[in-house]
Amino acid sequence: MAHQLSKTNYQLQSLASGKIFTDEGWMLDAPGEDKPGLIRAVYEKKQLNPKDDSFGIYKFSDWLPVMDFLEGSYAPLTYKSEGLANHLGLKNLYITFSGYWPEKGISMRTCSFKETEAYSVCGRLRPEHDQVLVVASAGNTARAFARVCSDNNIPLLLCVPEDNLNALWFDEPIKNNVKLVASRAGGDYFDAIHLSNLAAKLDKFVPEGGAKNVARRDGMGTTVLSAATHIGSIPDYYFQAVGSGTGAIAAWEANLRLLEDGRFGTRKMKLMVSQNEPFVPMYDAWKVRSRELPVIDDNLARDYVSRIVAKVLSNRKPPYAITGGLFDALSDAGGEIMTATNEQAHHAAKLFEEFEGNDIHPAAAIATATLIDAVKKKMVAKDAVIMLNITGGGEEKFKREKALHYLKPDIIFDIDPDFEEVKEKLTRLF
Repeated sequence: MAHQLSKTNYQLQSLASGKIFTDEGWMLDAPGEDKPGLIRAVYEKKQLNPKDDSFGIYKFSDWLPVMDFLEGSYAPLTYKSEGLANHLGLKNLYITFSGYWPEKGISMRTCSFKETEAYSVCGRLRPEHDQVLVVASAGNTARAFARVCSDNNIPLLLCVPEDNLNALWFDEPIKNNVKLVASRAGGDYFDAIHLSNLAAKLDKFVPEGGAKNVARRDGMGTTVLSAATHIGSIPDYYFQAVGSGTGAIAAWEANLRLLEDGRFGTRKMKLMVSQNEPFVPMYDAWKVRSRELPVIDDNLARDYVSRIVAKVLSNRKPPYAITGGLFDALSDAGGEIMTATNEQAHHAAKLFEEFEGNDIHPAAAIATATLIDAVKKKMVAKDAVIMLNITGGGEEKFKREKALHYLKPDIIFDIDPDFEEVKEKLTRLF
């Protein structure tokens, strides 16, 4: 169903200074400020009034910084668990699912909550936008942006590690307005980010911005809006696996807006976020309550990343220390950073499929594994209201039902490419 969406009224606020200012376009930082800090959207509507499900993610447009409505989106789906809840002895386990599960009424074509980011970010673009959007990704984000930009004719450059190209599958071919470049095999997400930073220096290209983009965070925050509006209150606990921590920051910000709304209770849900062993830099920092991440040798970091099953949880420079980042979110809301092994994730995925009836992504399996662990260690009460954020699922089901098309890279660059080479090749590409 087609909908006309009037642009959302909002301003931006610097979390470093508190200063409020107008969004002049694609703003990722507060103007004229030296201290690094995230900016946050401040919405005119203080109470959330969701539209019906036919609006997709834009049912929550009161709290999305969007100029336009794009076709094809779904909002995350929340339901009360029976199978897994009974198995774990939990009375109030709610699952917020983003992915492919048509029997429950959700059919995200890239099977990941990264679609919530892509539809929000691309909806933030102004009609006069004529630059190429640059997105770095370890896989799921690239797939979501490729699908949304292809369907809506938005020029896009994707930067992905060559080792992660198998994540770029689609049920329909991707159009020519989307180009893919890769950092050579042996590199990781950090190398793809470096490549995207070089591309963003060129006149024709604009960085999507990652955690700095208010649209990305508020798109992810719709998971919490889905849960709170379904449950009728803010949950006690929020479980999610994190690579950058942006989803958990977004959950915290959504929680703060729900407090201001006044109809969803007065609690801050504890952020129970998790990393995949052995790549656990944020866990190591939080364990000693350090704002600074430990320094880790590049080659050792790449080795750790090569050994984790949840490749999307491999950000080496996450927005952890920055003002408004994950350290501040955890310090304000409370909670823990937990870890899970590949084996625990595999076991959790099997349990989820057995008791809930759908396959889940490795990152979602890490989150589920830490929920199982938290119950075992009595970190959560049996009657606590728990939100488990399943950030991707139904992929195996989707692949069984669809013929797949893979996006091939237009260029493969060395891990540390020469800027002039990048400039010359990308200028020719577009």
